[in-house]
Amino acid sequence: MEQVLPVFKAGKPVFIDKPFAGSLSDAYAIAEAAKQYNVPVFSSSSLRYIEGADEIADGKLGKIIGADAYSPAHIEEHHPDLFWYGVHGVEILFTIMGIGCKSVKRTFTEDTDVVVGVWDDNRIGTYRGIRKGQGGYGATVFGEKGISVLDKYNGYNPLLVKIAEFFDTGIVPVSSEETLEIFAFMQAAEESKLKGGISVDIDLVVQKAKTRNN
Repeated sequence: MEQVLPVFKAGKPVFIDKPFAGSLSDAYAIAEAAKQYNVPVFSSSSLRYIEGADEIADGKLGKIIGADAYSPAHIEEHHPDLFWYGVHGVEILFTIMGIGCKSVKRTFTEDTDVVVGVWDDNRIGTYRGIRKGQGGYGATVFGEKGISVLDKYNGYNPLLVKIAEFFDTGIVPVSSEETLEIFAFMQAAEESKLKGGISVDIDLVVQKAKTRNN
């Protein structure tokens, strides 16, 4: 937040690499400040542009029924668990599923995370965070017309193209609404862990974060 405010005040468009913020309350504060100063801002993991994701967005599998995404999920003390590295796999999940997740339930062990999200149309998406054994990035996507595996990550170039287009046009390629829901999903996962793995309502997590900013 303290890094981005001077840029907003200068009226400059901003790309914020992952993680967008170190807390959900800061994520909402950044989004509100961007509105206040009328500055375009977006954040994205390069994994949003994993090979094959664009074809799925264009309807290759028809309506998406669900997805199982995965990525490394190393943990650092200065961030909620998934904010630090799990965010990349969670972004894959939301790239496929879209917004509308209503509840989150997390199972945590030292080596692995499994987070189950239920969307408001009763679709289910899962995220597996890997801390032991072979790591990697990808997802299995379940659609009306078939099942597809995304497992070819080609690095930063596709994201860099989007960043360049953003600075050229001012058009935001990833909405703040989606970025904020990604972070609400991860914050709900954190609370689920702290409460022994119970299901956590995302709306309640968002309300709590907004209250902290008021």
